[in-house]
Amino acid sequence: GPTGEQNELSLHGKGIFACISPWNFPLAIFTGQVSAALAAGNCVLAKPADQTPAVAALAVRCLHSAGVPRAALQFVPGRGSVVGAKMTSDPRIDGVALTGSTDTARLINRSLAARDAPLASFIAETGGQNAMLVDSSALPEQVVKDVIRSAVHSAGQRCSALRVLFLQTDVADRIIRLLTGAMQELVVGDPRWLSTDVGPVIDGGALEELQEHAAAMEERFRLLARAPLASGLDGHYFAPCAFEIDSIGSLEKEVFGPILHVVRYRARELDRVIDDINATGYGLTLGVHSRIDRTQSYIASRVMAGNCYVNRNMIGAVVGVQPFGGERLSGTGPKAGGPHYMLRFATERTLTVNTAAVGGNASLLELED
Repeated sequence: GPTGEQNELSLHGKGIFACISPWNFPLAIFTGQVSAALAAGNCVLAKPADQTPAVAALAVRCLHSAGVPRAALQFVPGRGSVVGAKMTSDPRIDGVALTGSTDTARLINRSLAARDAPLASFIAETGGQNAMLVDSSALPEQVVKDVIRSAVHSAGQRCSALRVLFLQTDVADRIIRLLTGAMQELVVGDPRWLSTDVGPVIDGGALEELQEHAAAMEERFRLLARAPLASGLDGHYFAPCAFEIDSIGSLEKEVFGPILHVVRYRARELDRVIDDINATGYGLTLGVHSRIDRTQSYIASRVMAGNCYVNRNMIGAVVGVQPFGGERLSGTGPKAGGPHYMLRFATERTLTVNTAAVGGNASLLELED
């Protein structure tokens, strides 16, 4: 600042944060949100997903035993429609961190806006209609390995999972043939066994939704592949499958599970494909398989996606290595695991002191004595 002046920028907690986490990473995301809010100097109301309260309860118990005051971290399990709605409409809430669906993010956004209260921070990481583009220069075997990992590992129950695979027509038949073979080799079963590739989906509701979507796809489009499903499995198991569809626009919303949709495109149609991907409104993850540097950078610069992965799978972002989060319908940012995440949990204040003031403050105190 100017001569004779001292300026200091400091960060402070905002107050009370509601942290609302999902069931698909019931410890990692829950802990990430809560610890970020606490580290920034806030108190936290922690609400896990309806399906996974037990692991969250254990995490809270561990945090309390490690020294986090009970008054600073309170565990609030319950249904989102009841507990979540009550929290996000309360004027005492200063911020909300959500990882969940786009629909839930919209509801919370409206709920926060309707309050007669100070404007709250809202950090949201939501879903995506995640695409991978594969051109004719890509290595087919590597493509198939990365497609299987991205689309069906964790039973496709990742925000980042691959949903729509775009194959350049020149290589589409060969890659589909390899993909079909790879899907036939998948073992669906109990995740406790080393032989298992794909475990169950979260609950009966999720299974029903996947079955309905697969049936609708089968009526309209061509089934390319379906993994074998053993009889007598105890739980909610769904056989991963792939369909060839007309365009990404044929899908109304994200379907959260191991269903892959394949679209063929000609090289000259690349710009239209990119426009179609952007037109979904989502922008979470993007995969690119190409050995041409110019193509890689062109696609990455044109597709609006928070995380772009080139010549590798598109899941499993690592904290501090690939900060994770989307844009537009897929989230607000800043990215979890990145250098700017904590700042959203804090308030900035500036202190300016005139150090050249005549006599200084100390002399005034002496006069009062």
